[in-house]
Amino acid sequence: MQNLKNLLVWQKAHLLVKEVYVVSNDFPKEELYGITSQLRRAAVSIPTNIAEGSGRGSDADFKRFLQIAFGSTSEVEYLIFLSKELQFISELQATSIEK
Repeated sequence: MQNLKNLLVWQKAHLLVKEVYVVSNDFPKEELYGITSQLRRAAVSIPTNIAEGSGRGSDADFKRFLQIAFGSTSEVEYLIFLSKELQFISELQATSIEK
């Protein structure tokens, strides 16, 4: 098993989750069970799947979980785009998250 905290991809994913939580804290309250929840769950899914995959016994399992994490990354990317379009976040916030 790899030391999870030494994986750069996990470190970046973890930072992404923290950023998503900060910016989504100001989303409209009526979105709490909508975009806010979906964005947060998708963001958390990224480092969670990396963690789960790194704890598996084979490279094939790790690769499969990385693919799932990549799918969640695409979901976050869209939800950030939508949030910007709906003016829930600023262009600057979106750019900061997308980096």
